[in-house]
Amino acid sequence: MLRFAVNVIFLLLTILPITAAAAALDRPEAQAFIRDMVKRHGFAEAELKDIFTRAEIVGSILEAIAKPAEKKPWHQYRPIFLTPDRVSRGVKFWEEHAEPLARAEALFGVPAEIIVAIIGVETSYGRITGRYKVINALSTLAFAYPPRAGFFTGELEQYLLLCRERDVDPHSLTGSYAGAMGLPQFMPSSFRNYAVDFDRDGVIDLAGNRADAIGSVGNYFKAYGWIPGAPITRPVDVKGKDYRRFLSAGIEPDSTAGALERRGLAIGALPAETRVKLLEFENQDRPEYWLGFQNFYVISRYNNSMLYSMAVYQLAGEIHDRYTRK
Repeated sequence: MLRFAVNVIFLLLTILPITAAAAALDRPEAQAFIRDMVKRHGFAEAELKDIFTRAEIVGSILEAIAKPAEKKPWHQYRPIFLTPDRVSRGVKFWEEHAEPLARAEALFGVPAEIIVAIIGVETSYGRITGRYKVINALSTLAFAYPPRAGFFTGELEQYLLLCRERDVDPHSLTGSYAGAMGLPQFMPSSFRNYAVDFDRDGVIDLAGNRADAIGSVGNYFKAYGWIPGAPITRPVDVKGKDYRRFLSAGIEPDSTAGALERRGLAIGALPAETRVKLLEFENQDRPEYWLGFQNFYVISRYNNSMLYSMAVYQLAGEIHDRYTRK
């Protein structure tokens, strides 16, 4: 009951007062942000005030972030992304962009099907890249969403730096409700750190250039520690109750194959020192269990959810099977 009351109060304090889309500049958090950007990055105060006078705090963005798909159980989450249409479009995307995908796999060590699946899950291969102004999305979440204000304030900072570097009007770019942009849905910090001009035309374009999007995803995964040729995940059989001690929070491998095997898990042939994570996925009848390896964790650096990583992995597998059968 107390948690319910707190949630209601939070909604009343955040969403209800801004259903009419208030100017971001009216928030005291915005005023503090402007002062910081002027001091640390040399922005003109008048320029930032103009940007945030025109930026809006949008209630629907707060509603969207409060109910992400990752809160669903696996048996409801999986059908969102594992569809015949998404697989077919993935095969077509691979056929149309085989050259940059092969080049990215050779350069970064990330399988082509993983890159294709990421773009498929994120934007359905560029068909759905987001309808919100990025400046509105980031302002809303930085100034009116306390649970993750720190993260989104940092991304708003990166966004303004990105726009200044590229001489782009901050009000001109659109993306997701969280401020992610382009085919691979890069947040501003990822854009600045990992986006690459993969077709060497002198311009980094993640919105319209498939080659740049492909190379940037490969570069992102390599930077986060992708191990070429290493496993991603595999199903595992459990018995008894001892295995439950390994079902800790998080996705990063925190145990070893040897430790799990000593507790009776049938994990197959793996060196005892292999770092693994035991994962439980909720189904309608009974849970299924998987071992997550380092590369599974790397996928989750895109979206910190084991459901997301598994959806990417399984979509990639189906796309690969269809593509190689042709």
